[in-house]
Amino acid sequence: MKKEKVQERIIRVASDLFYRQGFNSTGINQIIAEADIAIGSLYNHFTSKNDLLQAYLIKEELEWFKGFEDHSAQISEPKQKILSLVDYRKKLQKSSKFAGCHFIKIIAELGDSSPVVSDFAKKHKGRQKEMIRTLVSEYAENKKNLNTDLITESIFLLIEGAVVTSTIDKNTNSFNAVQKMIEAQLP
Repeated sequence: MKKEKVQERIIRVASDLFYRQGFNSTGINQIIAEADIAIGSLYNHFTSKNDLLQAYLIKEELEWFKGFEDHSAQISEPKQKILSLVDYRKKLQKSSKFAGCHFIKIIAELGDSSPVVSDFAKKHKGRQKEMIRTLVSEYAENKKNLNTDLITESIFLLIEGAVVTSTIDKNTNSFNAVQKMIEAQLP
């Protein structure tokens, strides 16, 4: 088994702490202790806690898109790929014990106090929406009179709403309802 590098361990530990207890509630000393490193090791890799937060967001974004790609790799039909996105988000919610979206959580915690973080989260959600737009456009190629912009926006908002609702309710019922709503929009 490959030994985890110090920088990877720091990011893994910080990511877990930021997600579970929040960025503001996580101290550098806790990260150092849980990563089992010296303070110098942390600062050899990251200049500040904010620098570590940026690494966390980049890691989560890369994992999110790679995770969806792996989840839907065997699906070629655009409608089924769109529906698999609902399944993927449902799977993420279950595996996190309904802890919610990393990006929604960090924006809820920091708001606009960190423009870099806020901008990154907005761009991440924009990339998710563009991915949906691509899938909807592929689906609509042989269909007439489909408003792909409206369908894209609707699917994006329905899925985001399902994530928030499932975080509050601690179940996946919202994803089941969203799946039916999306199927109704894609004749």
